[in-house]
Amino acid sequence: MDDYLKQFREIISLRGLTGHTIKSYSTYIHAYLDYLTNFLHKLPEDVSWAELRGFICWLQKEKNLSDRTLNACISQLRFFTLYVLHKPWDPTQLPFRKFDSYLPYVPSQEEAFLFISTLPDIKPKAMCALMYSSGLRIGEVCRLRYEDIDRKNMRIHVCHTKARQDRYASMSKYALRLLTQYWFECGRPMGWLFPGSQKRDCDKPINTYYLSWHIHKHEEALGWPRRLTCHSFRHAFGTHLYENGTDLLTIKALLGHKSLESTMIYVHLAATRFSSVVNPLDKMGGIYGTK
Repeated sequence: MDDYLKQFREIISLRGLTGHTIKSYSTYIHAYLDYLTNFLHKLPEDVSWAELRGFICWLQKEKNLSDRTLNACISQLRFFTLYVLHKPWDPTQLPFRKFDSYLPYVPSQEEAFLFISTLPDIKPKAMCALMYSSGLRIGEVCRLRYEDIDRKNMRIHVCHTKARQDRYASMSKYALRLLTQYWFECGRPMGWLFPGSQKRDCDKPINTYYLSWHIHKHEEALGWPRRLTCHSFRHAFGTHLYENGTDLLTIKALLGHKSLESTMIYVHLAATRFSSVVNPLDKMGGIYGTK
């Protein structure tokens, strides 16, 4: 079975995916091949559609996976079938699962500023300020280099984004002030702007878990429920821009979205979305009067 997994990794690597993505994509193919070895005692090319469906049911039962995660597994099985086994894929035999969609939590403008301004440690404070003022993803913040900060034009050069394209992000004066303070107080880094916190990792960008830990720790200090994630600040950037009157095409460009559909979520998240809508019951009440 190792040869099948090796072929799978080789083919997805040909698509130019990162090592992290290759590892993620391989997770459930590895589990699938183990399932074939330990339960079905079959080679992948001999597996029936009913047995494929059985594997998904087994995953759901044994691992208690969400419908979204099961869909990711089905996508991996489809890729494996098409590109490793060179067999056709019939979506009617193993359809994607329906799942519930939830709007992410977004702090208000006042909450976002309060959270950042009261962070006691300058390093996570500067990182959160960059995520909120520029709409950066946590991975983009961690991989920033000294030369990416354009102080003259108040912008940040974001390289190797999730959308596989470079972009420029805006930067606030407040965030630049915090970043400058951090730079002078934390060794004036000239390579990675936020190098690894351990001495052995100083030539690598900082791990994303560093900021997640500080965010949850500060939520506890403020007496807030644990609702914030690193991505909450990117969502807050897009939502608050929309609330302040910025058009969606500009927000799309600032966030580096490929599709306007991705940007549309901030219409749903904005607190001002329904503020100018006259409720029909209130309108009738104004006409006829209520007591």
